[in-house]
Amino acid sequence: MSLKKKFVAATAVALAAAMGLSACSGSGDKTASAEDDGSLYVVDVFDELANYQGTQKGWFAKIIKDKFNIELNIVAPNVAGGGSTLFDSRAASGDLGDLVVVGTGDGKGERLVKADLIMDMTPYLGGKDNINGFKNATDALNEVLGVDEGVYGLPNSISFKSPTEASEGLEPTFGPYLRWDYYKAVGYPEINTLEDLVPVLKDMQDKARETEGTDDIYAMSFFKDWDGNMMNNAKQPACYYGYDELGFVLAKADGSDYQSITEEGGIYERVLRFFNEAYRAGIVDPESTTQNYDTMNQKYKDGKVLFSFWPWLGQAAYNTVENKEAGKGFMIAPLQDQKIFSYGASPNGDSKTIIAVGSKAEHPERLVEFIDWLYSSEGAYDSGSQTGGAAGPQGLNWEMTDDGPVLTEFGSTVINGGSANVPEEYGGGSYADGVSALNFTTIVANDVDPETGYTFNAQMWPSELEKANANPLNQDWSEHMGGYSTTMEYLEANDMITVAPGAGYVTPPEDSQISTLRGSIKTEIVNSSWQAIVAGSEDEFDQILSDMREKVEGLGMEQVLEVDMANAKAQDEARKAIAAEYAEESAE
Repeated sequence: MSLKKKFVAATAVALAAAMGLSACSGSGDKTASAEDDGSLYVVDVFDELANYQGTQKGWFAKIIKDKFNIELNIVAPNVAGGGSTLFDSRAASGDLGDLVVVGTGDGKGERLVKADLIMDMTPYLGGKDNINGFKNATDALNEVLGVDEGVYGLPNSISFKSPTEASEGLEPTFGPYLRWDYYKAVGYPEINTLEDLVPVLKDMQDKARETEGTDDIYAMSFFKDWDGNMMNNAKQPACYYGYDELGFVLAKADGSDYQSITEEGGIYERVLRFFNEAYRAGIVDPESTTQNYDTMNQKYKDGKVLFSFWPWLGQAAYNTVENKEAGKGFMIAPLQDQKIFSYGASPNGDSKTIIAVGSKAEHPERLVEFIDWLYSSEGAYDSGSQTGGAAGPQGLNWEMTDDGPVLTEFGSTVINGGSANVPEEYGGGSYADGVSALNFTTIVANDVDPETGYTFNAQMWPSELEKANANPLNQDWSEHMGGYSTTMEYLEANDMITVAPGAGYVTPPEDSQISTLRGSIKTEIVNSSWQAIVAGSEDEFDQILSDMREKVEGLGMEQVLEVDMANAKAQDEARKAIAAEYAEESAE
């Protein structure tokens, strides 16, 4: 059975079941409708992904007010200080919010159900074709939530693709991105390994400083904000070789290798040593140990950094229309031994974060209607533009022509990073201020919209690809890379990417003793990692890591690593299981 057939079949079965439940319960929809007079409903949204707190503004606010007469009041832990304090206090009161966007890892999902913080939406699912169409995703979520039946929420980033297909669009999630204009200026040197980047970046830095007449340009710049179980920046180049993190483990996408981040001679040490070589070569920004992400990001915008861990950092900050027309910008310069980690598409979605209706919601039926719309094609376009690169509202940002979808002049401006004010008929205000503050992806933007036959992501439309490849930057990259039009096309054709099947694995609850040990260990690992990269010699570097290994062993590293290794292998089993499931269905 094909993926498309599977979703259609699931829709039919689920719809029939939901209608049956509605008929049996009798009062489900009718009672809610009788109590809800349709007046403006101010919805308190507890949203762990949101980076904005307060009332939703602008064009997205107008869309949902016109459709559902609701207004979103966003409560954002990220803005209110981070951590779990806000969740814990609201959970203790028994009321997280009317609408909930929340993580489920480490047993949190089970707590949501057991503590009656989210409700079963089943009584309101009659006619909700979009929610019912993703029954496979809600069933998979139920396993995470510890329930046998019901629909307590929907996972994010659901895909129609096979789990063995890359979820990315034109660019991978990770990759060695360089300022291509300066890479070109030093003669496009071949980069065989990660370590070969150091002399290349040194030459690029020298050339950039000479050209621009300033000494404040650095090849590399780091930040500490995202450090967790390890130095986050040091994890990124490990992904160039097919690894991704789970606790203190770096696991290969294909399950062929699992390494402790403290392993002597392992991939994590290799990256730290690479950073240290770069530091001793004078190509690392000296403010790296103290700055935050925002400070560093501004340096990319100002053209002060030449290497980017990710396309969505360097390219988003610097590859403006003007810079690309001048032949300047970040493009991938491949390592010849790379095998970049790619997150496979998730037909069951990513259950690590879900959207659900709070158990104390005043008008649950209207919220279920809203969620159902979010998982429609229109909802995917309109709500996904912040997190997933979707095209935004039809009519305002794009229109359908005989030759396929094309961006309007306004859409071309805002989708390509420009600023513009929205016409009053669409809500007014700046476009950026009106983007959905939910910051929650329902359907992956790189998937094909079944209603148009084109992706939700405008940058993958033929009309946009033609324009994107017309600028001097992309043309020079394409000519040097053998005529390929996009990075993903190049990587797949040259076997430089490895896909981890999209299983949406969620780690089980962690014992409190393990969590306590982990807290002390990760502090030691992160601090030692930063000390090692700024070591003045190889001997000093080796001593720092040796001391770190001895300290974490005494802090209980072996106990925590045993848990993380088991979880990493369980994740691989889940990946292999979903890949086999879809391979079997495709053969039918």
